[in-house]
Amino acid sequence: MNELIILVLAIAGLLFVMRRESGAKATVALLVVVSIVGFIADAEVMGVLLLIGAAVTALAGIPGLRKAWLTPRIFAFFKKAAPKVSATERTALEAGTVGWDGELFTGRPQWKSLLASPLGELPPEEQAFIDNQCSVAASMCNAWDIAVERADLPPELWDYLKKERFFGMIIPKEYGGLGLSTRAQSLVLQKLSVNETLMTTVGVPNSLGPGELLLKYGTQEQKDHYLPRLADGRDIPCFGLTGPRAGSDATSLPDTGIVCKGEFEGKEVLGLRLNFEKRWITLAPIATVVGLAFRMFDPDGLLGEEKDLGITCALVPRNTKGMEIGRRHWPIGSPFLNGPIVGKDVFIPLDWIIGGPKMAGEGWRMLVECLSVGRSVTLPSGASGSGRYMLGMAGGFTRIRRQFNVPVAEMEGVQEPLARIAAKAYIAQASVIQTANMIDNGEKPAVPSAILKSQLTEFQRDMAMDAMDVHGGRTVTLGPRNYLGIGFSATAVSITVEGANILTRNLMIFGQGAIRCHPYVLEELAAKDDNDIEAFDRAFFAHARLIFGNFARAFTQAFGIGAGNLPFDHIAAPYAKAVTRFSAAFGLCADAAMASVGSDLKKRELLSARLGDVLSNLYMGSMVLKQWQESRAAMGETALFQYSMTLLLNRAEEALQEFLANLPNRPLAWALRLSVMPTGRHWKRPADVLTHEIARAISTDTPLRTKLTENTWNTAEPGQKNNPLARYNALLKDYPRAEKLYHTVNKAYAKGQLPADALHPEKRVIAAREADIINADDADFMATFEAEVLDMLTVDDFPFDGIAYDKDKVNWHGTQEKETGNKPTAQKSDGKSGKTAKA
Repeated sequence: MNELIILVLAIAGLLFVMRRESGAKATVALLVVVSIVGFIADAEVMGVLLLIGAAVTALAGIPGLRKAWLTPRIFAFFKKAAPKVSATERTALEAGTVGWDGELFTGRPQWKSLLASPLGELPPEEQAFIDNQCSVAASMCNAWDIAVERADLPPELWDYLKKERFFGMIIPKEYGGLGLSTRAQSLVLQKLSVNETLMTTVGVPNSLGPGELLLKYGTQEQKDHYLPRLADGRDIPCFGLTGPRAGSDATSLPDTGIVCKGEFEGKEVLGLRLNFEKRWITLAPIATVVGLAFRMFDPDGLLGEEKDLGITCALVPRNTKGMEIGRRHWPIGSPFLNGPIVGKDVFIPLDWIIGGPKMAGEGWRMLVECLSVGRSVTLPSGASGSGRYMLGMAGGFTRIRRQFNVPVAEMEGVQEPLARIAAKAYIAQASVIQTANMIDNGEKPAVPSAILKSQLTEFQRDMAMDAMDVHGGRTVTLGPRNYLGIGFSATAVSITVEGANILTRNLMIFGQGAIRCHPYVLEELAAKDDNDIEAFDRAFFAHARLIFGNFARAFTQAFGIGAGNLPFDHIAAPYAKAVTRFSAAFGLCADAAMASVGSDLKKRELLSARLGDVLSNLYMGSMVLKQWQESRAAMGETALFQYSMTLLLNRAEEALQEFLANLPNRPLAWALRLSVMPTGRHWKRPADVLTHEIARAISTDTPLRTKLTENTWNTAEPGQKNNPLARYNALLKDYPRAEKLYHTVNKAYAKGQLPADALHPEKRVIAAREADIINADDADFMATFEAEVLDMLTVDDFPFDGIAYDKDKVNWHGTQEKETGNKPTAQKSDGKSGKTAKA
């Protein structure tokens, strides 16, 4: 019995020491003390074993001892086994900064550091721009008009965007731009995501492109010339990176720039002869200045001895001889201006390199440094903004759409997707805004940018699917009245561009994060490259302490022990503890994967993807926790917060489970499972009771619905295009009164107090008024209400040949209309009131 007591005492002490990462000396001292207690308690065998353990720990862990025999052996093995990091990979790894993503890799995230930079109020000037100019721009859009009838934004909207300097959001005021904060820029794009073509058109020039590259790397002369013109729209930029042979693998681009002499403005100058073929370049068809990425070579040594200078970026005006530009691609669902650019023997002077000749070969570094910011903002903001609109319209539609005498929003099968939309929109809002706040505080989040881009655009697709499902026939029928169908089909674009989600999830999030965000791996690799055994010893054994620490933290926290006091209220604290626990489990599993799979982990994409999923869900959960802590909760928001955190933790746990089930080293997988999930899985899917509460809250006029649809275009002013969100909001304000009248009228019909043929709601209302069941005021109210409901439920129809692109190929199937010319009448939206007119 004494032996067992000493063993338990030793294990408890070791777990305590490991949790604190106290090191070898503390471990040796603990083992010696417990062994003495063992001898005193007549547990000699256990005492001897503990002394042996202390001796082994001292030899392997105390610096003065381990350096003599152990460190050289480990260092020699590490140099052979460690993956080789190419120059392009190293550039990508060194780009950006490490923030909260690094904390999650440690297994002991410091929550106070996350909460140290709270969201503040936007400056009045920025908020006014969002409230006013953005609302005006949004009000000039009709999806059908833009996507089908003109395949472009209206000319008056282009003029407005230029006049109000939407293309200069990131350009400082001294150059004529708006100089918006990252958070304001995100909110602008969220509001403009009422139309995907509008959001893309404004977002891309303010993301990775000539403007940002000039700001960070351009010469003063280049800045003075281009930035004011980009800000006010005199110049429209595009950036040519991808092509037929180089998509997500941008480093493999085959486009070349050969250093040579040529004629420019009547003089012979040193320059570049460019040959390139670019595809999928947004704004290329109308761009006046092209940012171009190419591989630069100097075969004749005109600049020096180096022949292959590497990827380089230059600015090329549209009218440059030899460049073909103006044709269009047809992006699915959203006809934003996008097209190819081809150049054949295009000569440009060296001064057109962004940053001048000294930046030759620095293009890859420039691109990855800028991408870490731009990818955090544009597409994630579009996804978050789309979620706001989809939530508002799906909630409104399902409340006014009645089947079986009840709103479909009261049916559990509909409530389930409504709750999913709300949760993913809620998570997206928190993740985007909190990450934008980090950027405004000086961070350049490389790994979080990959997380947000891949995860939130997938959320966008999920939300669009759910929104389409609950609308049923209302949005599967295309036409001017359809406010979801075109955007739904365009979600594939966001999934694909700026690093396809398949690549981002499988290769980038964990693949880059495992080295960039890990506290010690980058130091170990640097020590290997420098052949610095002292630096390697420090990094490697600190890494070892981290592994033991994460084991102890993951194991004890699985039993609810040791999470400590966290700076959250009683509602959020359990979820913060779970994130802390999974952070330790993730850190342990990440190290186990790198140690057991080694350099082959690059090829084991499914393992990497699952670890990336764990990290992604922990990061988004952290952003939701921060948002909850800093904002005032609306009535009903607690249920949505709990649903969202439960969803994310369930996803993280599921990814961890799948990783363990597929780790090739099965004994290691079993040991890890006992360490990180000793009591099995804890996090189930969100409870039905939360689903019911959330669905009702977003489908009625509640403070929660109002909060979730903030920063949207939600007004209906004379002269504006039809605004379905504003119309649904108005209907929901009147709905409580209408619901009581529905109940009264339907109850009277069921009792036989109304004519049996009063099958339409309008007929029942008239009959109920005639029978004095409702008064005249209520009857007038219901007539107006039902007319608006019916108009919101109506879909478009067209002449028989109205949807055929080539009218000469229409097959009339022997119908009379072709012979007589008496073709059907179409319902055509005027795009403003939402009413229909005979075509």
